[in-house]
Amino acid sequence: MRSPDPSLVPLDSESVRVWHDPELLSMTGVMVAFTERVGGVSETPFSSLNLAAHVGDEPAAVDENRSRLLRALGLAEQRPYLTVAEQVHGSTCVLIGPGDEGQGAYIGTGRDPVPACDALITRTSGIPLMLCFADCVPVVLVAPGPVIAVVHAGWRGALASLPGVAAKRLAEMSGEDATQIAAYVGPHIHACHYDVGDGLMSQFVNTFDTLARADSGGLDLDAVVTASLTDAGVAQCRIARLGACTAETTDRFFSFRAENGVTGRHAALACILLSV
Repeated sequence: MRSPDPSLVPLDSESVRVWHDPELLSMTGVMVAFTERVGGVSETPFSSLNLAAHVGDEPAAVDENRSRLLRALGLAEQRPYLTVAEQVHGSTCVLIGPGDEGQGAYIGTGRDPVPACDALITRTSGIPLMLCFADCVPVVLVAPGPVIAVVHAGWRGALASLPGVAAKRLAEMSGEDATQIAAYVGPHIHACHYDVGDGLMSQFVNTFDTLARADSGGLDLDAVVTASLTDAGVAQCRIARLGACTAETTDRFFSFRAENGVTGRHAALACILLSV
């Protein structure tokens, strides 16, 4: 069954604010969410809903923040099955199935995160997939079945067209055309704050044409990610964007560039629920 056209609206629960698609949830049983930085217990410079384990925050605070997020989404029972990755700014997708759940769920205890990957995919219900961000582009994909993916598109992943690679894999797994995929693009740094060197810009222009260079002269990751998705067959009308620039809204989101490299991470999350 084709999911509804995607959209994102705010949800405030237990002091946590996320952006989600309630119509998708009601029709398909798939939860998608992008977090803001408020409502957690982490202290400065990670205040307050930091969800990443690798930035120097207190492990107990990160674990509590993750628990708060899942409670806010109604996924408290899935807390032990939360699955995260060792993100390396690469282009590797990993399929998560039965027995793979819970990797990296808790800091310093239990299983390690999924090693060296920047896109998680599953068709298994009850496994929340989560990746963390602070300027890079979060992408969540939902295909009929359902099959879901959470993608971390930094400049390397964007240049390698990781969102499009993941979309093609979801289409293959679902047996449906990529036009049936719903795509969600979360908060990320905008081109006016993302100057890159001439050599890197040339690589993007060679791969994605001049759309990669914004009028400001910065690298337009949104345009690149959109091109990656549409080249894979995802319809423009099936891409929903949160639209916020992380560098301009550090009261709501974390920004590595705007906060001089010392900050927390917000997240993108997706989960196929046990029942609709």
